[in-house]
Amino acid sequence: MTNQMYDAIIVGARCAGSSTAMLLARRGYRVLVVDRATFPSDTISTHLIHPPGVAALDRWGLLPAVIASDCPAIDTYSFDFGDLIIEGSPAGAGSRVAYAPRRTVLDKILIDAAKEAGAEVREGFSVEDLVIEGDTATGIIGHSAGRSRVTEYARVVVGADGVHSLVAKAVGAVQYAEKPKLQHSYYSYWTGLPMDGRFETYVRPDRAFAAWPTNDSRTLVICGLPMRDFHDSRSDIEAGYLATMALVPSFAARARTATRVERLVGTAVPNFFRTPYGPGWALVGDAGYLKDFITAQGIQDAFRDAELCVQALDQAFTGSRTYDAAMKEYQDTRDTQVMPMYEFTAQLASLEPPDPEMQRLLGAVSQSPAAMDGFARVAAGVTSPAEFFSSPTLAAPS
Repeated sequence: MTNQMYDAIIVGARCAGSSTAMLLARRGYRVLVVDRATFPSDTISTHLIHPPGVAALDRWGLLPAVIASDCPAIDTYSFDFGDLIIEGSPAGAGSRVAYAPRRTVLDKILIDAAKEAGAEVREGFSVEDLVIEGDTATGIIGHSAGRSRVTEYARVVVGADGVHSLVAKAVGAVQYAEKPKLQHSYYSYWTGLPMDGRFETYVRPDRAFAAWPTNDSRTLVICGLPMRDFHDSRSDIEAGYLATMALVPSFAARARTATRVERLVGTAVPNFFRTPYGPGWALVGDAGYLKDFITAQGIQDAFRDAELCVQALDQAFTGSRTYDAAMKEYQDTRDTQVMPMYEFTAQLASLEPPDPEMQRLLGAVSQSPAAMDGFARVAAGVTSPAEFFSSPTLAAPS
């Protein structure tokens, strides 16, 4: 047996990892969080935080720091389907607005909060492997830049290391409910493209794009194409990006008076759930559950996972429940909460035209201000798509 220095070692220090570290440390646990990156640093991300995620930041006392970063509030969601427009408020779940802070801003706020809570943070630290004793994860092996390899031990190793999670691979975490990559997107940042507190989405046959404001008076504009067009589009990414915006002449005219100030960045992601726990290990954020970013749910998903996982680990550490019982509830709660949005996101990410029934529903939504607010809350992850679309009147749930 080994001497366990930490209660938890968390691999990955961005949204899911720093949040988990902070919450565990605030409960008095001994926490080590490591990341190969140093902070502040950027990462591929739509970085939109819908109201449920904003409410989490508020609960944790971190929302003032986001607001102080000169990140504008977003109070209106607009969806332009060509023949109809749905526009409403995403307010709900404890916040009336969304924010989209750059990851250079948000991740630094979170990692500083983890440090302030008492977590030990090692930036620029590369994890090489996990320590596995029998079938139980007991620690990590890794090194900082220019330093010798070290081994650290803990009661639980938490993987917050994203889609290609080393932790998930090392423990053989099982994937389920898998779907392939459905669309690929490219985004960049623009100046001179004011959004006036609006999140705007434009959906056209086989194409979609969206825009929203962020720090430094910049606007993120992201354009998506079906995976079947992936190889052809790679020959001239910028041309495809601009051609997608040109499908909406009014927006293209706005863009012509603006300036793109950063390079285009693109990606496509698979869709899956992973079993998020096992002997001595747990997964949070994208390491445990990933869906297409077309609905921009990733950050608030990470925050939700952090709270659920920390609650379960606290129950296990204090002995109020067995580890397996507490962590099984974490998995079941996560899956129940996100499965309807998972399926809704996959439907949107296919970039297929709405079927006749969905066209009828969207038409009905567009005729009612209350229903338009309800649809905005669905897009924001406030209301379950299954609950909203099953309502005969499409009235927004209270």
